[in-house]
Amino acid sequence: MHHLEPRRPGTQSRSPSDEDARALRLLQLTDLHLYRDPEGRLLGQKTRLTFERVLDLAQKAYWPVDRILLTGDLVHDESPEGYRFLQDRLASLATPCSSLPGNHDRPSLMAETLDQQIIGTDACLRHGVWNLIFLDSTIPGEEGGHLPDDQLHSLSAALEAHPRQPALVCLHHQPLPIGSRWLDTMALDNPEAFFAILDRHPQVRGILWGHIHQEYRGERRGVALLATPSTCIQFLPRSEGFAVDARPPGFRWLTLYPDGRIDTGVERIAAYPEPMDLQSVGYA
Repeated sequence: MHHLEPRRPGTQSRSPSDEDARALRLLQLTDLHLYRDPEGRLLGQKTRLTFERVLDLAQKAYWPVDRILLTGDLVHDESPEGYRFLQDRLASLATPCSSLPGNHDRPSLMAETLDQQIIGTDACLRHGVWNLIFLDSTIPGEEGGHLPDDQLHSLSAALEAHPRQPALVCLHHQPLPIGSRWLDTMALDNPEAFFAILDRHPQVRGILWGHIHQEYRGERRGVALLATPSTCIQFLPRSEGFAVDARPPGFRWLTLYPDGRIDTGVERIAAYPEPMDLQSVGYA
């Protein structure tokens, strides 16, 4: 069974037990929507500023970490400058980072621009006893997601290669309905094929995604289902149409234990740094 009740990240700063010392500490940052222009704003929020505020909180509340996971929509305007800003900022932390694309990213541009030594785009990596798997669920020009045959094969091969290692599977799009009608039209469109692979591999302990700009927490056949607030604007949970949530940006922390247990929680900054446009009916 997975321990899904979050412990306060602040408790991690105490002298760790033997179990904690062997645990893998991860930080998920998602849906950054950075721009080429340092003043670039999304619904009134300067996305570089909100990103910095979230990163500052993460460093105070849950640091150090073994790896940072970036789960898509990193740059809103598909600009090399946006990716270079992110890379330079994260390089200053001297912490390994892994990334996957979202529907606002261009995977080819990410591959061309990002230094793999700073922000990796590997499909699979071993970290401690854990197997971390990263999938590209993007469809060029579309907001929704799909896992083509090559991604499904990559997932299956990664799990078959390490049957005894607990696995965390990461992607951008939600693989199941979250109860928000408009967002669920932009979910993964072939979840049956995805879950059919996972169901054959009991070592899968968690599925982690972004895209929905809100916290989500559930469980399916003993597997943790986790989504995380954006580092910029938030979407109102369980809304019929596009709606912005007044809750501020945040991040997810995860502690992965060698026996396959996951402790995790979400932390948010105290407030938006600038006035929020709660009346918006969408964004490009």
